Amino acid sequence: MTRTAQDLLDAVAARLAPDPAANPLVPRFADGTAHRSAITALALEQRSVIPADRRSFLHLAERSAAAGESECAAVFRTLAEGETLAFERLGALVAACGVDKADADAYEPRAGCQAYPAYVAWLALNGTPVDVVLALTANFAAWGACCATLAQALPAHYGFSDEACAFFAFFAEPAPDLEQQALAAVRAGMDRGLDATGTALRHGKLLQRYEAMFWETLADPARDL
Repeated sequence: MTRTAQDLLDAVAARLAPDPAANPLVPRFADGTAHRSAITALALEQRSVIPADRRSFLHLAERSAAAGESECAAVFRTLAEGETLAFERLGALVAACGVDKADADAYEPRAGCQAYPAYVAWLALNGTPVDVVLALTANFAAWGACCATLAQALPAHYGFSDEACAFFAFFAEPAPDLEQQALAAVRAGMDRGLDATGTALRHGKLLQRYEAMFWETLADPARDL
């Protein structure tokens, strides 16, 4: 039986799907038991994560285009545009946490939270574009699920407005255009004879582990000292 691009995307996503119960913080947001300070830390960490990821995606788009992989380039350009839109929504969340610009600028990011964008930057320099597309597509599904939970929990348990939660709602929304672009990129890669599932899985496992570190560090800031 011939494997299709959709089969490959589904297989990688299934292999990399995390156990939601293993997240040390998101379930506590869901039931309202997480401390409000964790929301503030999350928002401030994202002020560093989002711009870093955007630059990484732009570099991946440039690399892909230079290599003649236009389908991958389209995925990364869309991702970069998404980071721009997300950052525009982040300010309302930071403000709702009661943090002014001076305090936000003075915030010291935590290594455990910044390991994820550091690895995305590594992928931007070293990863084969189609492998990165596969790994990121699987990872974003997990991130989107976490954001969907927060988009519902913060208004219900912490009194945040819809505007303040727009950052999470943005990532929680389905992205059919991006999904189709990712499918086209994987299909084009397979047409070129590329079937690096193992490499994509290695990238994806590290991305998932670094994202887990993000939540673990927010749940227990002392672990990052």
